[in-house]
Parts: sequence; structure tokens; C-alpha cells
Amino acid sequence: LFRSLTQATYEVLARNSQSNAYVRPLVFCSPNMSLTSPHEVSLMIASWEWGKYLGDQLLKVCISSYQRPNPKSFKVEAKACGHYVNSILATTEAKQRGFDEGLLLDIEGFVAEGPGANFFYEKDGVLYTPPRGSILPGITRQTVLEICSELDLRVEEKLFKPEDLFDADSAFFCGTAAEVIGIESIEGQKFSKPWKESMGAIVQEAYRCLVLDKSYSYVIV
Repeated sequence: LFRSLTQATYEVLARNSQSNAYVRPLVFCSPNMSLTSPHEVSLMIASWEWGKYLGDQLLKVCISSYQRPNPKSFKVEAKACGHYVNSILATTEAKQRGFDEGLLLDIEGFVAEGPGANFFYEKDGVLYTPPRGSILPGITRQTVLEICSELDLRVEEKLFKPEDLFDADSAFFCGTAAEVIGIESIEGQKFSKPWKESMGAIVQEAYRCLVLDKSYSYVIV
């Protein structure tokens, strides 16, 4: 199945004459009005040119009043279209408040993720990111963890509250559309370390090289 989907994706890119594009596979059920699991599903693969979702500039982030859904009420680790209602509300609220993006908490008040990206922060030479449970464990998040392992960057998955971020050194979002993008401030409070000197900047460059199929072994920590 994986090979078939990969081949189909390359065919879509070829037909669209694209070598650098955002690819979105979408699985959907056959038309019905039932609340039971469908017997048949269909697959659509689309691709289009799309710049970095969150841009190239460091982000001004706020703590959202919206929360990630309760894991007992929804499959929060599934990348389901219904999740985007929660994301749209959080991003819209952030922009209405004058910020670039929001940061959602889980139902216990721990930091979860951005509306469309996972979250990491740096403190005293260690990267921290929320564990699985209330987040979408994204592909880019996993790639960042692998990059950190290869570059001997220390990273820990743990629960933390918003107040833990206010004495952090740096932070960033990561996602397929967002790639790796640095955060300038949270609720107006700027991080102490310049982005170019941060662990996130190292990860960002390594990720860029990986996407472009270039070696990043030259990155020095």
C-alpha cells in the first residue's frame, strides 16, 4: 500500500508539473447519512505550490483560550478534517488579538501544540516537547526528533505549563506546512537567546537540508 500511495503521489506531481509542492492525501467515505463506520472509502491526492504556512519571520504567539479536544471524546492523534475547526478558532482568535499564531493547552492546562504545528522549547541546552496523549504526533515532529538524535541534541518529551515557557531560551513550531519556524515571543514576552544562536536554528537548517536532499553533517553544535 505504501508503495502504491508513493507512486500515485509522484504521478500527481508529474501531471501538475511540480517538483516542489505541498501534497495533501485525503481519505473519505462513500456518500451516506449513517453514523456507522463506512464499508467503502476513497482516496484523493492533491498537490499545489504553497510557501511556508507560517512564513519566514519569527512568530509572535499567544496562549489560546481554546483547548485541544479531550482524548476521551475524540481520536486526537488522528489527522481528521474535523480537527481543523478547533485549529481555525484558535488561529482566528490569535490574529484578532494581534498575534501571528496561538498555542493550545490540553484539558489539564498543559501546553499541547499550535493549531497546525507541534511545539518545542529550549532551556539550558535541552529541547522539550509535549508527549503523546493530547497532541497530533506529526511526521515533522518525528523528523525533528530523529534530527536531534543524529546531531546529539538533547530532547525530552514531558508535560509543562505555560509559565514554564517564560524563562525559556527559545522555542519553535514544526509541521509539514510550517516546516521549522522560530518563535519570537509568547504573550509579548521575548525569549532571551537570539534565534540564530538557538538549538531551533540548528534543527531548522538541518531540516531544510534534509528536505532539499542535502547533507547536514556539517552542522556544528
